[in-house]
Amino acid sequence: MRILKLTVILLTISGLHSFAAGLRKENLRKACTINVSSLDTINGYEKYYYIPDENLNKYFSDKLDSMLSSWYVQNAFLLDSTELAEADTLKQTLPDSVYIQRLQSMQSAVSLSYNNTVKNFIAMYTVRKPKQVAVMLGLANYYFPMFEEALAKYGLPMELKYLPIIESALNPGANSSASAVGLWQFMYGTGKMYKLEISTFVDERRDPLKATDAAARYLRDLYNIYKDWHLVIAAYNCGPGNVNKAIKRSGNVSDYWKVYYKLPKETRGYVPAFIAANYVMNFYQSHNIYPKSPAFPIITDTLMVNDYLHFSQISEVIGIPAEQIRSLNPQYRRDIIPASKEKAYSLVLPQDEISAYLENESTIHDHRRAEFFPNNQIVNPQNHFASQSPSDIKGRDKVLYSVKSGDNLGMISAWFRVRTSDLKFWNKMRSNFLKVGQKLTIYVPEGQGEYYASISQMNRTDKQKSLNRKPSVSTMPTIANGIKSKTEEKTELNVSEAKPAEKPLAETTETGKKDSSLVKSSSQADGNEIVYYKVRKGDNFWTIAKKFPGVSDDEIMKMNNIKAAKSLKVGQVLKIITKA
Repeated sequence: MRILKLTVILLTISGLHSFAAGLRKENLRKACTINVSSLDTINGYEKYYYIPDENLNKYFSDKLDSMLSSWYVQNAFLLDSTELAEADTLKQTLPDSVYIQRLQSMQSAVSLSYNNTVKNFIAMYTVRKPKQVAVMLGLANYYFPMFEEALAKYGLPMELKYLPIIESALNPGANSSASAVGLWQFMYGTGKMYKLEISTFVDERRDPLKATDAAARYLRDLYNIYKDWHLVIAAYNCGPGNVNKAIKRSGNVSDYWKVYYKLPKETRGYVPAFIAANYVMNFYQSHNIYPKSPAFPIITDTLMVNDYLHFSQISEVIGIPAEQIRSLNPQYRRDIIPASKEKAYSLVLPQDEISAYLENESTIHDHRRAEFFPNNQIVNPQNHFASQSPSDIKGRDKVLYSVKSGDNLGMISAWFRVRTSDLKFWNKMRSNFLKVGQKLTIYVPEGQGEYYASISQMNRTDKQKSLNRKPSVSTMPTIANGIKSKTEEKTELNVSEAKPAEKPLAETTETGKKDSSLVKSSSQADGNEIVYYKVRKGDNFWTIAKKFPGVSDDEIMKMNNIKAAKSLKVGQVLKIITKA
């Protein structure tokens, strides 16, 4: 009897252990399984894949923030860091059924599945980073036509234009920890494979046009291999080798969701992030997100250069901030365009500066040429890096600037025409964070302290207008070894003579160029001056007003009895009263 009881007890314990083991196995299976509502299925059919419920936002959130650091975004969008911080506190999520219905309503050649990982990315865009999305929507007006043209050229789905959102957040200067570069985040080997020039002075992975064409060709080639857009997007990120390994380890299945857990962790987020980007770029209005338009437009044009050229030569002669030139030409690594008669390179400039460049082209190339290109050779790269060390403050004027709400380092450096790195060095700053009321020490060229001190008293609009204005010649020495910019010549002609008699202005200046836009001027008793300006191609009332400090576009229209801004014609002569 005792033996029988003992046997029953042992069998019971064994059964309990087996039951418990089975229960643990079932629980483990369930723990590794989530309900993925695939939009490839109809009538609520559900697929169960071994896909973790992951939050991989950290791999992509920093890209959204880094996009804000570019010169164009900081200056054109006038972002307020306080406003961005407040956006992170917003909470607004929607039921899963709403997201599913909206994704199902989109016609897409790329399958738009929905699961908790996709939901996390949608929340990142719409809940925590709405201001960054608003900026990307504004940038999309510039980049998406370029992307769509290349995708159409190679017969690819238009929704692939959203891929740079997850790759770089539409930041052509983006760099990853793995050394991927540009809007499309090309690695060195892949860039060379698709014939992008990567050299000491040029990196075409940063060139929006050339990189976009190369990316379209790469995506086409990947699709010819996998015939599945989810696997193509994954392979674009981590390379075909890693995707092939994941497929092999998963039993040779060609389904992204079935090989998901075998992929590198960051790559696992790429398809969910891509689906979320498609969602937010189509349904942003439903989340009270609207495109943030730039405060000033940059309509660009492209020139071809066939001789060595440094960005500083352009900046110092015609007054374009060097940061702006870098922003529009991110492919040049050392501020040098290594062009020659044998190989020309492109130069992108704001459209309203094209005429100034063409009229001063020879002066620009001659300006400080012996310094930048001694013996007619490109400067030693070591010398370039040396020039990036902190600027010498000896002989400079010291100016204090009080940080205002909405300011950032990019704006301030542009207003005072200094490098951001110098601004941080002078003020012992380790980050780009600024506080309202913070006092910044800035060193400006000798004799210009009074002019730059006045910037502190300007409102935001006037500060932005000052970017296209030079300090008065009465308070500054001649810059650039005696070669004056076109803007400075105009200013000097306007203020150097106080004779009441009318005087012609279309005379040869020190640069040997004729100023064809300023016809004549005459001084008044109150110290102001009447100037007659001849309208040139590309002019509008706003760009003309920028040439005359203190004069607004409205004042010019009233002075000339013009009511419609669009009525301006090339060759028309405008009467302008400058401010003393």
